[in-house]
Amino acid sequence: MAGQYEGMAIGVFELDSECACFVALDAAAKAADIKIQAVERNRMGAEACVKMRGTVSNVNAAMEVALETAGPIANIISHTVIAAPAADTETAIAMTIHK
Repeated sequence: MAGQYEGMAIGVFELDSECACFVALDAAAKAADIKIQAVERNRMGAEACVKMRGTVSNVNAAMEVALETAGPIANIISHTVIAAPAADTETAIAMTIHK
């Protein structure tokens, strides 16, 4: 799976509401040309983590829209954009998706 995202930036955000993650991700996907890699529900509570891929500029734009959309309806736990994930990072990301 990691091969299809090779050379792409990754944006990750975590909210305290899985439902809000889908609302924010929908807005992000409409705002920029990104690929949705995963939405993962955390083991405890209703929190969820979203992973999206694309060019650095598209992931940054999508992240901005996602966080703007999520702000009024959920607590933003964390967020980041990794412009060029290292091979070990890609391996770790792929492992969390296939658990």
